[in-house]
Amino acid sequence: MGAPITVNYTPDGDDWTVTVAVAGEVATRSAKAVGLIAARDRADQMVAQIEPDDERRRVVHLLDGDAYAFTTSYLHARLGLGDQKSTDQVINGAQPPWPDDTQTDLENA
Repeated sequence: MGAPITVNYTPDGDDWTVTVAVAGEVATRSAKAVGLIAARDRADQMVAQIEPDDERRRVVHLLDGDAYAFTTSYLHARLGLGDQKSTDQVINGAQPPWPDDTQTDLENA
């Protein structure tokens, strides 16, 4: 298996800076894209240049170093959900991110 690859996304207004790094290597690759979906597409292109073999790739996508924040933001962008909450609001918020009846359904199972 190849070395792990990290892709870090940093917002810059409407643009995103994408930085791709391979574990154990000093050199990184960077690019800019408009929008998070385009940034993810660009990251996939850069990763494919580094490791062409799909089966050998191990990639972690991070938003300012946070995988959960990237996943949340990316899914919101992909699904067209405009008003996203920050990671802290999701984790520490008073309301759970799922409907109230979920717990009841689990208790009745």
